[in-house]
Amino acid sequence: MSVEWAVGLPHPAVRHLVARYVGYTQESVTPEVHRGLPSRYVTMIISLAEPIRLLEGAGFGALSTQGMVGGMHVGPALIAQDRFQSGIHLELNPLGVRALLGVSAASLAGEVVELEQFALGSLPDRLRSAPDWASRFSILDTVLTRSVASVDISREVGWAWQSMIGAGGRLRVTSLADEIGWSRRHFGERFRAEVGLSPKQAARVLRFERAAGKLRGGRLDLASLAVECGYYDQAHLSNEWRALAGCSPRTWILEELPFLQDSDVFALDT
Repeated sequence: MSVEWAVGLPHPAVRHLVARYVGYTQESVTPEVHRGLPSRYVTMIISLAEPIRLLEGAGFGALSTQGMVGGMHVGPALIAQDRFQSGIHLELNPLGVRALLGVSAASLAGEVVELEQFALGSLPDRLRSAPDWASRFSILDTVLTRSVASVDISREVGWAWQSMIGAGGRLRVTSLADEIGWSRRHFGERFRAEVGLSPKQAARVLRFERAAGKLRGGRLDLASLAVECGYYDQAHLSNEWRALAGCSPRTWILEELPFLQDSDVFALDT
């Protein structure tokens, strides 16, 4: 399989809302199904080739579309793969979704919504007609900067979310609530309303994301990886993988790692 990646930073006016653009073109793709794994981002995917075909399962319904937004989730999104694929993947800050799309991350949690519902239905055709990745990223900059609205975001939740990301999900929820000065219940409600997941779910996703990043980097000793990423032991790590990825770590390594580990596109900054 051959893969071309193109990574772009969004315009400074939206960089706090969108982490990056990732363009991709893949030929001779062999896995018939790709597992979209839980992550710290709300994701927007725009196909420049055949429609994206989301398979039913893991809480998601079947869908075929040229562009979609997937909310935060705690299970795999199963996507059918064509032999040739090309598109752009956008990583959206869940705290910025209201400013960018006019809906909360909570309303998108566990859901996949087509771009038409955000008045972005023409975007796939515009991007497909652009001659190169730089031109496509420029179109996204123009569209997204025009979409930004002013919204109030809880400073306390923002601080807690960044603290959890910095610690790879290894902070106690009670400690975060105490540091802010809120009850655990109030903290949990405000956090879910802004991020789309409860603090405990978000911590699970961040630990999982960190473990996945290290697997992509070549760390295949699951016992030591489990301890480093905040799991009790390898069995705990494996159980969490089955819940969040729909398979064991070793199955994922055999199915998808060979196509991802040679790229630094998915390297984490934690």
